Amino acid sequence: MSLERVNAGGLVLLGCGKMGSAMLQGWLAEGVDPKSVAILDPHPSDWVVGLQGRGVALNGDLPAVPAVCIVAVKPQMMGDALPRLQALGNGSTVFISVAAGTPIAAFAAVLGDKTPIIRAMPNTPAAVSKGITALIGNENIAEEDMAMAEGLLQAVGQTVRLDDESQMDAVTAVSGSGPAYVFHLIETLAAAGVAEGLPAELAMQLAKATVAGAGVLAELAQEDPSQLRLNVTSPAGTTAAALEVLMDTENGFLPLLKRGVKAAADRSRELAK
Repeated sequence: MSLERVNAGGLVLLGCGKMGSAMLQGWLAEGVDPKSVAILDPHPSDWVVGLQGRGVALNGDLPAVPAVCIVAVKPQMMGDALPRLQALGNGSTVFISVAAGTPIAAFAAVLGDKTPIIRAMPNTPAAVSKGITALIGNENIAEEDMAMAEGLLQAVGQTVRLDDESQMDAVTAVSGSGPAYVFHLIETLAAAGVAEGLPAELAMQLAKATVAGAGVLAELAQEDPSQLRLNVTSPAGTTAAALEVLMDTENGFLPLLKRGVKAAADRSRELAK
């Protein structure tokens, strides 16, 4: 995967909080030249400040025509932060937004209607190159622009293209927010182990390894998750006893997660207003 266009033209990162840092960590590991990166962040972490020693520019002058600008500030801060990049609009610089709930039209209103804009939703496993990012571009995005964005984001995981921007709220609720659901599963699985008599440290080790291993198996196996579940469920066995509770149609995982994902998608729609 080539990053020549990014390294040659430069990458501007507006906002380098948890998501911005996760992506940047992955990009640097995959070959983005630190000297090509310019970060704008009023409250940089110690890790970001330390990147100056590797050549990253922090809160200084920006390239005249960077290849790409990544907008990674919180939606509530967009109104104050985005005008700083207004001079780069209506040109060849490709803008990639990873801000939840902020539609492409909101960026075009500030940057200009000729600006190439891609809306993307990554997730934090990007920090270990295991993320997944959904993308959709406006009418100013050429195929080579989308290919550049995919190449950049594939450096930190998988990418998928959406058919319509309206799908982004659901993507945000499933994969964007999804890692937090899995982390909470690990917490609760470990707590349940403690309740059954395990030491807390051992219960957490078992929970982490189980969730991580099951995730890799689900991704690599030819069978779908339903079949994998059946493969480890003996009739009238221990797993079956637990699944009878977890798959309850009124109080199990399915109705609970449907409510949770809907709440996240609804919040994403609210942020767009």
